[in-house]
Amino acid sequence: MTKHPVPAQLAHPVSDFIASSAALCDAVLRLRGAALTAELGRIAADVTHSPWARYVPAGDTAAEPAPPHALAQEVVFDGRHFGRFEVAGRAGYGAVERQHLASLASLAGSVLQVHTLAQRTTHAYAQVEAQLQHQAQILDHIHESVVTMDPNGFITSWNKGAERLFGYTAMEAVGRNILFLYDDEDTSFHDPFVEQGGRLMEVRRKKKSGEVFWASLSLSPLCDIDNRSIGLIAYLTDITERKEAEERIHHLAYYDALTNLSNRTLLTKLLDQALTVAQRNKQHGCVLFVDLNRFKLINDTLGRQAGDQLLREVARRFRMALREQDVVARLGGDEFAVALFEISQHFEASMVAQKLMAALSEPFLIDGHDLRVGAAIGISVYPQDGTDAETLLRQADIAMYRAKQGVEADGVAFYSEDMNQGMHERMRIESGLRHALGSGQLMLHYQPKFSIEDGHIIGAEALVRWKHPERGLVPPAEFIPLAEATGLVVQVGEWVLEAVCAQAQVWKRAGLRPIRLAVNVSAREFTPALPARVQDTLRRYDLEPAWLELEITESTLMHNIERVIGIMDRIAALGVTLSLDDFGTGYSSLSYLKRFPIDTLKIDRSFTTGIPGDANDCAIASTIISIAQQLKHKVIAEGVETVEQMAFLKRTGCDEVQGYLFSRPLPPGEFERALQEKGWARAATA
Repeated sequence: MTKHPVPAQLAHPVSDFIASSAALCDAVLRLRGAALTAELGRIAADVTHSPWARYVPAGDTAAEPAPPHALAQEVVFDGRHFGRFEVAGRAGYGAVERQHLASLASLAGSVLQVHTLAQRTTHAYAQVEAQLQHQAQILDHIHESVVTMDPNGFITSWNKGAERLFGYTAMEAVGRNILFLYDDEDTSFHDPFVEQGGRLMEVRRKKKSGEVFWASLSLSPLCDIDNRSIGLIAYLTDITERKEAEERIHHLAYYDALTNLSNRTLLTKLLDQALTVAQRNKQHGCVLFVDLNRFKLINDTLGRQAGDQLLREVARRFRMALREQDVVARLGGDEFAVALFEISQHFEASMVAQKLMAALSEPFLIDGHDLRVGAAIGISVYPQDGTDAETLLRQADIAMYRAKQGVEADGVAFYSEDMNQGMHERMRIESGLRHALGSGQLMLHYQPKFSIEDGHIIGAEALVRWKHPERGLVPPAEFIPLAEATGLVVQVGEWVLEAVCAQAQVWKRAGLRPIRLAVNVSAREFTPALPARVQDTLRRYDLEPAWLELEITESTLMHNIERVIGIMDRIAALGVTLSLDDFGTGYSSLSYLKRFPIDTLKIDRSFTTGIPGDANDCAIASTIISIAQQLKHKVIAEGVETVEQMAFLKRTGCDEVQGYLFSRPLPPGEFERALQEKGWARAATA
């Protein structure tokens, strides 16, 4: 309870009420809590000239009861109750005092309402400001670049992440159009993606330094309180390293590392896509399968580095010879493929094939060597040869094999169904031969060699035979060329050498004196490792070198003469006899022939067949015999089948013969009996 002094007079001038009103407004603005409550009570006492007055805030349940006959006035504004004024100490309150107290309560209610609203607004503003500052701090500290812009692309905000990413400060970026960050190749702001927003895409953007980089961009709509779009929010992250890694992986997956041409995977994808278009437009398409000639010889002779350089140069020439829309790919090794799109007639492919051939006609200068390579080209045509990439490649490969066999004079062949059947047969034989090597299906027959002088057996040529479990005896003409083409001839040759030495060991233990058993050595086998292999095999079977003779084809000697002579010298040093097979077919230089450490020249059966009726064959055979005699080499003629051939060879000075006139190739048991039946050998030449 608060007591206030009673004024001397009860007059109520207007100025007093105005002063009290001003005091109330000032109190509400300045004071809080008990001080405000006490001040409002004092002002009520002044207005009503009461010795006792107080203000009781709403909700104050601890206030003592008012004195009897107290005058009370509730403070209410706009339906809200703030408290009440209570005055007492006068005998009675007239209408004037009641009116003044009511006016004071009304004024207090309105002032308190305004003050409360002001406090709430200030607090809300402070909260919003704090929240915005908090969000700004979050945006500035996240790694991602966050940019907002209006519907026209003008930047309205720019966080620290954007500053770090682009190099521009917020002062430099805000207010500018977002297009100034675009790469020169990408200048479109208004497109369906930008207008829709919310989707992720990968874009190229430009930094302040001018550097162009890859960014992951996500756009979302920026909306107002009524959910109306007022702009866009852009989130950007630098993904340059990832994109570069993806490009490297893509290049490794789809391009040949050596030549930078498409690889088989990419060629297949592009070809399948192009064939879909060709089918829709009723166009032709062609695939050219290109296999280089003599590349393996160059690679083996000059080394892999020179071979790689040659392949790169071939790739460059092929690319220059083709149109921009044509695809050229390296399939591996020395094999290339070309896909021709948008051609109206399939014969156009042969024109392209000739352009590729012409690209190879000039020599390649590699490490100071003038190198020449040719090619065999097979062509398959869409749609008659196939409707997908793999089929067309397979058919072109078959056609290439036909061209490589020399069936087509210009080295170019189109695919046909008979080629496919031949290729399937070739694959069947190849697969069977691989199996035969490890399953005991191969065997040796020995064709005796006879001395013309006395008719005795002086040796034999070991000839491999293939006894197929279903087909029976497979002719050598079917599988030997295939073995040479596929490289299986090396494994076959290794098997023959082992088998010959194993058989010689059996005959040695049976008491037979050494006899020359000739083993054919292919060009693929004739490597620096051959002498050591021969020596090791003889040692393992405890054989004298007199048991073994190696027959080398003349074509083996046509390349890298010095290397060949070195290998031959090492073999001759072992005591193993060397024979030059098919002499006269390889055009080897006579200046080198005298340097070869060989014992015998072998006249090829292609010359023996025509004598004595063919004058040219007779002249060639006589010349070979004459050369051999001058070089002190023995001469043996193969394929002798008639008495007339035998008479001519004997008359011209040939030393040895082999052929069906004397004996067919014999199994080991029969050959052994022929050796032991001395009279049998003499009867053959009677």
